Amino acid sequence: MTGAGLGSFVGDALGMPVEGFGPGRIEALYGRLDRMVHGRLPAGSYTDDTQMMVAILEALVEERGFSPQAVAMRFVANFDPARGYGGRIAGVMSRLAGGTSWRDAGTDSFGNGAAMRIAPIGLFFFNDLDALTRAAKECSIITHRHPEGVAGGVAQALGVALALRAGISGEKPVPEDFLGTIARHIGELDEGFAHRLVGLSDLDRGNLKAGIRELFRCSVKAVDAVPPALACFLYTDSFKDALVAAVGLGGDTDTIGAMTGALAGAFYGKKAIPRDWLDALEEGAKGKTYVEGLLMRLAEICLNRT
Repeated sequence: MTGAGLGSFVGDALGMPVEGFGPGRIEALYGRLDRMVHGRLPAGSYTDDTQMMVAILEALVEERGFSPQAVAMRFVANFDPARGYGGRIAGVMSRLAGGTSWRDAGTDSFGNGAAMRIAPIGLFFFNDLDALTRAAKECSIITHRHPEGVAGGVAQALGVALALRAGISGEKPVPEDFLGTIARHIGELDEGFAHRLVGLSDLDRGNLKAGIRELFRCSVKAVDAVPPALACFLYTDSFKDALVAAVGLGGDTDTIGAMTGALAGAFYGKKAIPRDWLDALEEGAKGKTYVEGLLMRLAEICLNRT
């Protein structure tokens, strides 16, 4: 579990400096971007992706379970616009702070903001995919009410859970089975999203970047960001290779990096994350040590539930 949360943090920080860049520009500036570099924030800093993931972790640990109201209030308490939140999130935070129900405060966004933060839900409910699906839907609609945005959140949470299960068994998931399971659970939310996920099984891993970019824009849309993250996990052979592939795609690199890091971290574990990447992560009041502590407490809660 620790690997998934720290992996998300690492992927967010690795992708932060090149957010919005095309793959050609990234390659021209850095070659193979496999190190933490300075961007709009110092090297190793997290963005809104990790800040919202931390809020979910805090709520799960404090409540010893999932409460969408508790998650919503943690979102408000942690909200720092300097971390790079999407344009409509400030309005959501204002409505929540003013007493609007978590069911009603969100927008009709089809963006990837629900998926980028959802890893803790996948970890907490990894043994019960039906309960996971319900919780991920509720966690998503706090901010994103469009079916694509919700489907993205549920798909990513399911991916983290399935990756964690595979990591426990020690066998890398078969892409067709992995993607098929996710597609079955999100089909009622967005049939088109589910169909595009299944299409990932035809990717040529020998030409992964071109194959992904041909199918997906790698943008802020959930349907164009979650599938690339799943592909980078499924069609690479190490945590590092998955993250380098994800960030090299360009586009919404911090979010695709965060989601790929959560998936790969869930499967490979903390031990597989390069030490220099972990050492570069920001500290402070809610930095690496704090996040790792939350993840350890979450793992303890989950252990006591089984």
